Amino acid sequence: MRRVVFLFLVASIGAMMLPGSVSAQDVLDGIYQPEHTLERRVIPYSPLREADVMWLRRVWRRVDLREKINHPMYYPEKPVQGRKSLFDVMKDAILDDGTLTAYDPGPLGDDDMFTKRMTTDEVRNLLFRKDTSYTEDLETGEMVEVIVPIEVKSNEIKWYEIKEEWFFDRQRSVMEVRVIGICPLMAKKDELTGEFRGLQRLFWIYYPEARYVFVKSEVFNRWNDVERRTYEDIIWKRQFGSRIVKMSNVYNRRIDQYKNGLDALLEAEELKENIFNMEHDLWSF
Repeated sequence: MRRVVFLFLVASIGAMMLPGSVSAQDVLDGIYQPEHTLERRVIPYSPLREADVMWLRRVWRRVDLREKINHPMYYPEKPVQGRKSLFDVMKDAILDDGTLTAYDPGPLGDDDMFTKRMTTDEVRNLLFRKDTSYTEDLETGEMVEVIVPIEVKSNEIKWYEIKEEWFFDRQRSVMEVRVIGICPLMAKKDELTGEFRGLQRLFWIYYPEARYVFVKSEVFNRWNDVERRTYEDIIWKRQFGSRIVKMSNVYNRRIDQYKNGLDALLEAEELKENIFNMEHDLWSF
């Protein structure tokens, strides 16, 4: 009897290992079907009244994706295993899904108040352009016009600007920060020499709207593959590195307009320290 049972098990296992015994719908790139991220929901903000805000400052930050702590926003350069870079998430949500709205930063790049919505065609023309060049025809020797497509790719976006507000809620007695907008920045280069000519703001995204997209977009966790985070997590939990480039002031000027080099970095650290001291000075020990 045992011999019969043993032969039956061997035959069953062999049948399972035969080619074509597994249907296409059962083939997974992993050991389970990911579900948690797709079912994630946005955590609502705590109710806030104007009367409860005792202190508030508006802050603009620069996120440099070349820093190691910010690599989860930059990689992967191409979509892999359901993960995309932050820029690809934004681009696909604007152009393909229509779940995000892009706002024009203005001709000088200084409009961050979400005043003008950009159409899908405007964003597509911004990210996908065509240029013409001339090359020699090998048969006739004549110069022939060639159309060259130019696409803004994910690996060209190495900076982001974040607009946020720090405030003290006296109803809950907490210092809190809420992100208002986020803007991808791309390096501008001279068309002839290729020299760096500053940073170009592509478009602004209204963050309270983007939260519903970011919460379903996975981010790589270098410590545990099963504990995947989302872009909403790393922004909500402040798991990114940045420096202050502007704080609300009477002149409405940025730090680089009155400080340069090391002095600008020290000024940014001083402004960050002022926010920390504001919360600290509210309490008595």
